[in-house]
Amino acid sequence: MDIKIEPILEEQKSVFVQLMELCNYDFSEYEDSDINEYGYYGYSHIDDYWNENGRFPYFIRVNGKLAGFALVSSHCRYTSSSNAHNIAEFFVMLKYRRKGIGRYVAKKVFDKHKGQWEVLQIPSNVRAQKFWKSVILEYTNGVYNECGSIDEEWIGFLFNNS
Repeated sequence: MDIKIEPILEEQKSVFVQLMELCNYDFSEYEDSDINEYGYYGYSHIDDYWNENGRFPYFIRVNGKLAGFALVSSHCRYTSSSNAHNIAEFFVMLKYRRKGIGRYVAKKVFDKHKGQWEVLQIPSNVRAQKFWKSVILEYTNGVYNECGSIDEEWIGFLFNNS
């Protein structure tokens, strides 16, 4: 299986928007969100990935086919380090899940961006919490901190890979 991450170019924005809709559809299970009158969930930071420093959008491809995306941002809640990064969004299409693709991509994305990392999930998304804890435990050899709490808006993990 050939897994690649590639920067999303601005001219590929329409494809990114479509994949974000699939991601938002999956995530509606946790947020109880609805589509708008045009049939879209929307994502308010789409254009920011080409207009703001510190944002990095990546497509995930498996054997040349689009399989999802990873969004990295420097906008963090629990760390104010000058070299901070977070996983703003991470989406692997259903067909490609549970095959090690997400784990592989997460580690490659971490490797691309050295520094302080924050990886957050909403408390109701227990599957994401288990996935990220497993990936980060393996990636850091257990050197990470937990942040947030089940009673807050976010829960997650902090680590440094500088």
